[in-house]
Amino acid sequence: MNNIVNPGSSHETDVVIIGAGPCGLFQVFELGLLDMKSHLIDNLDKIGGQCAELYPDKNLYDIPSRPAITGQELTDDLIKQAEPFNPTYHLNQLTSKIEINENYILVETDKGSSIKCKSVVIAAGAGSFVPRKLPAEGADQLENKNIFYSVKKRTDFQDKNILIIGGGDSALDYVMGFQGIAKKVSLVHRRKEFKGVQDSVNKVMSLVDKGEVNFNMGSLKNVSLNEKGKVTVTLDDDKIIDDIDAIFPFFGLKIELGPIAEWGLNLEKNHISVNTENFETSVPKIFAVGDICIYPGKLKLILSGFHEAALAAKKMFEYCHSDKKYVFRYTTSSSDLQKKLGVK
Repeated sequence: MNNIVNPGSSHETDVVIIGAGPCGLFQVFELGLLDMKSHLIDNLDKIGGQCAELYPDKNLYDIPSRPAITGQELTDDLIKQAEPFNPTYHLNQLTSKIEINENYILVETDKGSSIKCKSVVIAAGAGSFVPRKLPAEGADQLENKNIFYSVKKRTDFQDKNILIIGGGDSALDYVMGFQGIAKKVSLVHRRKEFKGVQDSVNKVMSLVDKGEVNFNMGSLKNVSLNEKGKVTVTLDDDKIIDDIDAIFPFFGLKIELGPIAEWGLNLEKNHISVNTENFETSVPKIFAVGDICIYPGKLKLILSGFHEAALAAKKMFEYCHSDKKYVFRYTTSSSDLQKKLGVK
């Protein structure tokens, strides 16, 4: 059972993790192996970050040992992996202040929660991700009714007429992903060239050639509801696509750092600079892992974030257990670690 607490209360722990996405969740595990307790803060109303919010039903193919795993499946596995260490979650809250004192750090949220800790890990993706909105007349009135910027569950659109807009990987993936679910799938992109991987482009164009997907080149000029309560779309060349149940624009995401930009950290192109020995920032006791951090050779992969979390935990051990000596142990051979994990 996840320990989700109500806002407005005071707490004390070893480490506060800002961001409850994959890297933040794995950070809990790495800290727990070294006897450090953690609290996580996330501005979403659920655990899982981008994977749970934007890609819950989309397959990820670059997670070690898993040929394919959806964003929600990965989230569920990481939550289960963290459970033995009893993390506490502060959801639907934004970290508003970090006050560094001589012997502790005080973290406060915009909902009145305060947490006293010894180290902080920023695992906030690349800040707050906001989808780029559909720049068509009438679109604002149809958001969350007929226009959606993420797909929570594809089967909710069973036998519906779907319009997908965009030319990147997400757009192409969902064109293929709605096959066999939606009654009709249409794709609109402003040009014939696509940004997605070539294999996906080839597969989608094959579906177009077979007549299983309708492709129109152009941009949306306006959208409106027709007399049947469905959406009528007008393209910039005045072509009309009628009787659409749901529109999914995939124009990418824009990044908003929010309060992170005001915490006195060294920033580089909206990312936090860290060293590669332990992923500590320019401010001692504050670390950054995952997509939010930057260093020479950085790869924005979840597996890279897992590596960063492991090394960051080693350094945080010094701050949280200054009276103890760090000893590296394998979970496969340490009975003590296996006991913590509930292995019998």
